[in-house]
Amino acid sequence: MRRFLIASLLVLVACRPSPERLRNGDLIFVGIPADYRLEDSMSDAIGSSTCRDSLNIIHAAIAEVKGDSVWIIDATIKRGVDRHPLDTFLRDFTLKDGSMPEFIVMRLRDNHGAGSYVDKAKGFLGMSYNCSFVPCDTARYCTELVRDSYRLRDGSYIFSEAPMNFLSADGTMPPYWVSLFALLGQEVPQGLPGTNPKAMMAEACLRRVNTDILSR
Repeated sequence: MRRFLIASLLVLVACRPSPERLRNGDLIFVGIPADYRLEDSMSDAIGSSTCRDSLNIIHAAIAEVKGDSVWIIDATIKRGVDRHPLDTFLRDFTLKDGSMPEFIVMRLRDNHGAGSYVDKAKGFLGMSYNCSFVPCDTARYCTELVRDSYRLRDGSYIFSEAPMNFLSADGTMPPYWVSLFALLGQEVPQGLPGTNPKAMMAEACLRRVNTDILSR
């Protein structure tokens, strides 16, 4: 019996898929428990508008892999559109209790153009964070950066847009959005075309990759 159990365990280990290495152009999505309260009010507001299950997807970032080095290109309120080492990205998204969120790595099913998408993303470096979520020439928010970077040679977009939703699950408008857009002097762009991390992660052109970025 003991030999049988050992043999069974060995089979299970052998059948477990080996982790894949992070590749150039992979997308890293940041997920936190739906009931976790963030210090970043905008991330909290985004979560309340897009989260409908136990995991709140709050951010999307682009991985640039060069040999053993990993750089992250993303758009955040803190840094705008920026390129920085993976360690900086992990530090920025460490939760206030010292724990790490869930990092979900997604890869395009057709990934042959990854290098060109990363290069396009670099063309947006230095822009500010797009707090208005309305398209402009000088700012990008996280999934807007991804969508505008991942374009085919004919200029068509790989990722789609959908009507933006700023309402909470109960149908009310979070006070954060009311205050923010009042300061910006514009109406909440409810229903206008846009993107969000949760919807982007679910797009059919992506597949989930068994990669643990914390173990690099």
